[in-house]
Formats: sequence, structure tokens, C-alpha cells
Amino acid sequence: MVSKVFSAGVFGIDAYEVEVEVDISPGIPSFNIVGLPDSAVKESRDRVKSAIKNSGFDFPLKRITVNLAPADIKKEGSIYDLPIAIGILASEKKLYLPKKFIFIGELSLDGFVKGVNGVIPIAVLAKEKSVELIISKENSEVEYIGVKGFYVDHLKNLVNFLNGSGHLDEVKSRNFSEVPPRAFDVTFDDIRGHDFIKRALLISACGGHNVIMIGPPGAGKTLLAKSILSILPTLTDDEEIEVMKIYSVAGVKREHRVRPFRSPHYTISDVAMIGGGSIPKPGEVSLAHRGILFLDELPEFRRQTLESLRTPIEEKKVTISRAQRTVSFPASFQLISAMNPCPCGNFKNPKKECRCTFAQIKKYISKISGPLLDRFDMYLEVPALGPEDILSNKKTHTSETEKLRDIVAEVREIQMRRFKNFGFFLNSEIPPSLQNEFFKLDSKCEEIMKNAILKFSLSARAVFRVLKMALTIADLDHSDKIKPEHILEALQMRKAESFFNVDQQF
Repeated sequence: MVSKVFSAGVFGIDAYEVEVEVDISPGIPSFNIVGLPDSAVKESRDRVKSAIKNSGFDFPLKRITVNLAPADIKKEGSIYDLPIAIGILASEKKLYLPKKFIFIGELSLDGFVKGVNGVIPIAVLAKEKSVELIISKENSEVEYIGVKGFYVDHLKNLVNFLNGSGHLDEVKSRNFSEVPPRAFDVTFDDIRGHDFIKRALLISACGGHNVIMIGPPGAGKTLLAKSILSILPTLTDDEEIEVMKIYSVAGVKREHRVRPFRSPHYTISDVAMIGGGSIPKPGEVSLAHRGILFLDELPEFRRQTLESLRTPIEEKKVTISRAQRTVSFPASFQLISAMNPCPCGNFKNPKKECRCTFAQIKKYISKISGPLLDRFDMYLEVPALGPEDILSNKKTHTSETEKLRDIVAEVREIQMRRFKNFGFFLNSEIPPSLQNEFFKLDSKCEEIMKNAILKFSLSARAVFRVLKMALTIADLDHSDKIKPEHILEALQMRKAESFFNVDQQF
């Protein structure tokens, strides 16, 4: 007899429906799974067999064939343990399927149901199709999606429930507003001095602009980068679900409502940074989606790894091609980087002598290519703190972080209203094709930009980024147009770009 049970698979961050067909026929006992299963799916044969036996049912000593359709997509993981077991028991008429469910879960050898990765995209699919989920309690994060279904802890309890003689707890619905606010490890209130840098980071937070900070060790670059998270507004419900899907597929835990902050070590591989694998998984650039990707000690990263960031920075997504199909992961992140000015860290430091030669400094700086540098909006020189700031016990007014967070939220709301019909939300995301739509400069502003292009040899991309920063400063100033002072301040945020012209430093 052939039975049909429904499950789901994940490709990229989107789910698709999977039909689990089970055929049991007389013959030499065998158990085969077809439909492009990977090794983990093939291993489910032993788990399913033991789980059925240890749940008090007889395992059929017949020829068992399981088909996972569609057969042209590779299936992975232990997600199909539960639907395969239900399909076998249904074929043996041990249970009755009253209606369509999507079954998800890994089985232990004693029949208990465990949680799996990738449940958020599956929950979104189930909600769209108005199908109820059967899922482990370990995957209770689906409650934020608003999907209907039931929690199952053991295979036997599920069989009793399907036969109408048992009870399972329903999947409840939760709102993100119920999540308590997080206490940040570092806030703007913890930063001493660096008033200019804090102003620049406020602008970058408002518009989502990319920042590179250059300064000696101990100047506070890492602390400044981490403090940005404290002034960013919480994720909207749509953004939260988008981020949850990525983290669910990657199998990474995170706190709800808080924007992602990813800080990979400089030894990271290209695949871990960008994403990939035989069955593509999101990398750090996607895990930082709607949040911050912080690269400390930027020149220490492998050149190839840094170069791989160029496309995601521009396109806000990562596209991975495989023989069967192409998958895209969202990667709309704000890039914050920090670096020392030289290998010893004391180049141009008036308080300490630099031990590096010109050749060493040039080699160190040249690890970052021009095209990558061109993708930064702000170049900030972070000076070493003076003794007054280091020894001061005075802390910034406790309300500054909350006040700045409200300012950032207000400025981002202005941008959301401006771009509501364009498919993006921040000034930093304006594509070049819409440059004339949003950057209308008067004669004074045009004159300033012409002089800046000639004086600083700005590329077309650099000019575009200056204008996007100027628009953010105008929004911060509640101005309906870009004024000369906005462009001048935006140019000031690129002052440290001259640092990368090493030949001019000697």
C-alpha cells in the first residue's frame, strides 16, 4: 500500500513542500530512500526503524521504498525522520491521517522527537498554505510566525493523536512586543571623548553608511563599533522574520528584536564569510543582514576574503550558483571596519614612536584594495585618548543612548516615507539609477562638489557616497534639501581617506 505524507524542505531561505511517498510491498526486507537524499537522510533508515520498534509498533519485514518529491532537489538533514515514520505506519494501517499536516522532526532511537534547523521558512510556508504543522517543542520559535499546529514529544503520542485517542499541545501565537528589551554590553554612554567620531557614527547609524576607523591600539575603535548597536532601532516585525529565516537555516541562535552584530575573526574562510557549500548555507554577510558586520583588524583578513565582500556591499545580496540551481541570500548589512595605521600601530602617533619602515607600512596598507576602499562612506581617524579622558570617572548622561536611538528612529522613518515606493529603506541603499531623483543640488552645492572632485580626486562612486551622506545629514537636520553645510560635513567624514595615500605621508 502506498501512503502519502507531507513535509517540507529548505533551499536558500525559502521553503518548498515535500511529498513523502511510502510504498510497502512483499519481498526481501529492504528499506530504500530515493529523491536525492543526502547521507543524513539515508541514515534516517536506522533511526526510523528503531523509533518505530521502541514506540511499541512492529516494523514491517517487507520491501519499503520511500520517495521524497520533488526528486530534482537534494534533500538534507534529519528533518524527514518523522514524516517517513508516519508514512510507514500509515501504510501499515497503524494510524489514520484525518487531514493534511506538514510533519517536521528528527527521531531519537527511543521515539522522542527532536527539533531541527530551518523551521522558520517552513512555518512561513505552512501559514501561507493554511496547513497545520506537527513539530517538536524545541522549535517553539515558530510561535512568532502565527502558524497553526501541534507540538509532539514522542512518536507514540502522535499516533494516538492522529487516531483520535490522544492529546497534543497546540502551537500558540506570540508577538515580538512581548520580548523584553535587551541590556547592551556597550552603549554610547560608555564612550569617553571622541565627540567627532560619535557624531559621525550617529550619521552612519541614521543612513546605514559604511565606516572604516583608523587609529592606534587602545584608542577605542572596537568599543565605538559595538556601541553603534545601542542606538539602532529595534527590528520591525517584517525585518525580524526575515532575519529569523536566515538564522534558522544557519542553525544559529540569537536574541529577538536586536539587530545582528557579527564580528568574524580575520582567519575566516571565504565560504564562511559569503556562504556556500554543496547545499548553500548563509555566511557572515547574510547573518549580519539588517544589522552590522564588524571587521576588526581589517588588513589581517585574506585579500581574497575581503574582495569577496565587494558584490554583497553593492547588491545587498549574495548569489550562489550550483549545478542544479541558483540561490540568493539577503545581505543588506552596514559594514564597520577598524584597523591600525601600521603593523606596530603607532604610525603618526605623537605619543609613541613607530617602529615600522616605509616598505612595511606600504605593504600593510596595500592589503586593502582601492575598489574595496571605494565602498566605504566614512574614513574616520580615531586618535588615542588623552589622560583626562582615560582617568575621568565622569560618565555620559544616562539618557544619551536612548535619546540618540530616538533620533535614529526618527531619521529612518523620514527615509522610509521617502522610499516607500522604491523597495528600499535607507539613504545608503539608493541605487545609481535614481541619483537624479533624490540629489537635486543648487549652484553652491554643485560648486563645492566640483572643487572636492578636483582636490581629492574623488571617483564617481565616492561622489555618489558623499551625496548619500549629505542627504542623511539633511534628514538629521530636518531639511527638505541638501545644503552646502551638509556636503561640507559629509566631506569632513572622508578626511582620513588621505591616510591610504602612503607616499604622501613621508
